[in-house]
Amino acid sequence: MIKAVFFDIDGTLLSFDTHQVPASTEKAIQELKSKGIKVIVSTGRSINSLDHIKYLDFDGFITFNGGYCITKEGDVLFRKGIDAADILSLIDHAAENDISFSLMSEEEISIFQVTPEIASMYALLNLPVPPQRSYADFDMSSVLQTNIFIQPEEQEVFMDTIMPNSIASRWTPLFADVNPLGQSKQVGIDIFIKHFDIDLKETMSFGDGGNDITMLKHTAYGIAMGNANPEVKAIADYITDDVDNDGIYNALAHFGVI
Repeated sequence: MIKAVFFDIDGTLLSFDTHQVPASTEKAIQELKSKGIKVIVSTGRSINSLDHIKYLDFDGFITFNGGYCITKEGDVLFRKGIDAADILSLIDHAAENDISFSLMSEEEISIFQVTPEIASMYALLNLPVPPQRSYADFDMSSVLQTNIFIQPEEQEVFMDTIMPNSIASRWTPLFADVNPLGQSKQVGIDIFIKHFDIDLKETMSFGDGGNDITMLKHTAYGIAMGNANPEVKAIADYITDDVDNDGIYNALAHFGVI
């Protein structure tokens, strides 16, 4: 019996083509809730980038890849920020190597050096480009996540040398999500199943990107969307249809959850 389902947003709940939640997904979530099954968002997005999906009445939100977990009532269950030394190291490195990055807290997102590639990425997500700020204006102790615009082949060396107290994951070649070492969507799942007194054997998750891998491997059933990255499909328990082809609804029906 499934008692909680965790959903990634971009490419899972939301279509990259329409920037909308498919009608079949809305219906699936309504049916889950009618059965008393908890529905929880699990995303790399910040908590202040979710207004467009809150109408679906989720029971909780895992944001910043597990770094900030909050119930729909507004109770913060977990918060963990990035090591300040790593942020300062990033700033020094970026100044010398012309690298773009964003700093994210539960209150704000600021980006440093907007390039055409960055602008196009925010357009893909149907989000406004965050304001550009100077480092001096940002509270470094509040940083929960940073997005660093480096190529995948540069990531390992960068993390080892510049941000050794942090971990990187990505769902796009454009940038890496960087969070505190040991942080992931898996951590957020454990926070919520403890909060709702649910066994891990009673969980299911849906995702499509690299930052969903820990989540899909951790829940009892990990479902990859048909549009998921190859590495995500490789570890999934089941591969459903694309987000635009009723993937979430079809998988839930396949397993008899709805």
